Amino acid sequence: MKFILATKENMAEYFSPDGIVTPVTILSALPMTVTRIFSKEKDGYNSVQVGSGTQKKERITKGRAGAMKGAFYKTLKEFRLKPADKNEAKEGDVIDVSSFASGDKIMVTSVSKGKGFQGVVKRHGFHGGPRTHGQKHSEREPGSIGGGLRTHVPKGMRMAGRMGSDRITQKNLQVVLVDKENNLMLIKGAVAGKRGSLVEIVSR
Repeated sequence: MKFILATKENMAEYFSPDGIVTPVTILSALPMTVTRIFSKEKDGYNSVQVGSGTQKKERITKGRAGAMKGAFYKTLKEFRLKPADKNEAKEGDVIDVSSFASGDKIMVTSVSKGKGFQGVVKRHGFHGGPRTHGQKHSEREPGSIGGGLRTHVPKGMRMAGRMGSDRITQKNLQVVLVDKENNLMLIKGAVAGKRGSLVEIVSR
């Protein structure tokens, strides 16, 4: 199992040696350090805790500072491991983009862009009301939310509300290029999230 933390930079076009153009998302994946190993026998599950980036000492709580064991990482994350993978990583190991290669199939998890409070047309794709027969003020209205004998709104009714800022997992994405010198990864297609958002990358 291979994993790393990265930040989303921007999207671009990648021209392969044979002239094929591929839309890619550029991710900056700085080296991260294994800070702790969780085992099934001691902690109840198998996982690896890693730290990435740097942070000022004043901005870290005492509890997190203790978990970081003297270092001051900006981000602490855990990656769950299968029993067969629990012996691969050790405390103090440094993981960088060199563990990945072009063509690897990966799973990417990130937080999507926040859209704020949106109506049903943008949030759920409703087509709105008719544009004719005098209904000039109801083009984007949701319509009826009741249903005959019901005296309440049923659970799961699609209505206006907060949109975006959801944790999104995208599977079967492909690594197009790995730049070890600049700690960059080029991922085929789009990755959810705004520029600078944290991205978790896992490959099995």
